[in-house]
Amino acid sequence: MKLGVLTVPLGGMPLKDALAYLKGLGVQQVEIGCGGTPGTAHADAVDMLAHPEKIDAFAQTLADSGLTLAALACHGNPVHPNREIADGYHRQFEAAILLAEKLGVRTVVGFSGCPGDCEESKYPNWPVATWPDDFEKIRQWQWNEKLIPYWKKTAAFAEAHGVDQIAFELHPGFSVYNPETLLRMREAVGPVIGANVDPSHLFWQGIDPVAAIRELKGAIYHFHAKDTAIDSRNTAVNGVLSTLPFGQIAERSWVFRTVGYGHDESVWRAIFSELAKVGYDGVISIEHEDGLMTDKEGLEKAVAFLKREIIFDRRDGNMFWA
Repeated sequence: MKLGVLTVPLGGMPLKDALAYLKGLGVQQVEIGCGGTPGTAHADAVDMLAHPEKIDAFAQTLADSGLTLAALACHGNPVHPNREIADGYHRQFEAAILLAEKLGVRTVVGFSGCPGDCEESKYPNWPVATWPDDFEKIRQWQWNEKLIPYWKKTAAFAEAHGVDQIAFELHPGFSVYNPETLLRMREAVGPVIGANVDPSHLFWQGIDPVAAIRELKGAIYHFHAKDTAIDSRNTAVNGVLSTLPFGQIAERSWVFRTVGYGHDESVWRAIFSELAKVGYDGVISIEHEDGLMTDKEGLEKAVAFLKREIIFDRRDGNMFWA
């Protein structure tokens, strides 16, 4: 496994400076946003495709830094019921695929998206209740009429351009948010669909990341190192479905934290042990969204935590004692 960082928090720095800073921390790989919600501070896939010289300059900057590019990130909702919004995200995601092809990168990270509940919808509808029966009707329409057709077409486009790993971040609010929904999409679309396992989104759903990783064996294409702290008192009062704004940290049931500040080393050691068991040997990409720390502080603490004998090198298969 390689230590990486999603560079979004360093968007105020030129790419060259951000890479030099990360190299100095001991980071080995980077994940770079090139559209959608991660933004375009360090790479704009649409613009770069229109100006090929920018792709060359980008690749040279990476090569000079000594870091390698693990994945491109382009999160969004390409099945949004507002066609203009959906088309915008779709164009950016396709551009991310084409940019990945030119850079020799096989993985693009994003969201599954979430449709509305009918053709006349204005906003996404995320139905997660079993009853009333209306919710199941919505889910069936979303999957059969929107999600599966869209991702079959997009997956074929990706494979035709050398991207054989579309890594869905398992994120509530989108149709693929847990192992069950990821595997449903993978079965319907094919093995180009896999998971970006981010324990922070699993913790607050009550999912054990170790169990999820075991369930997703063979379908894990990316990993985000981010933690979540569950406030037991607030959760006891309002549960984990409370929708207070992220800024109300003291009142929320859960908040995103830098790795090690929501769960201790033993939890993270178990997570990385399970990743090794299922054969994952990709990037461990730090995503910093801790509202109690500055950008650099959060990244530096995460790097220090993960370098403290937490993540694994790949074994050569030799066990001298066996």
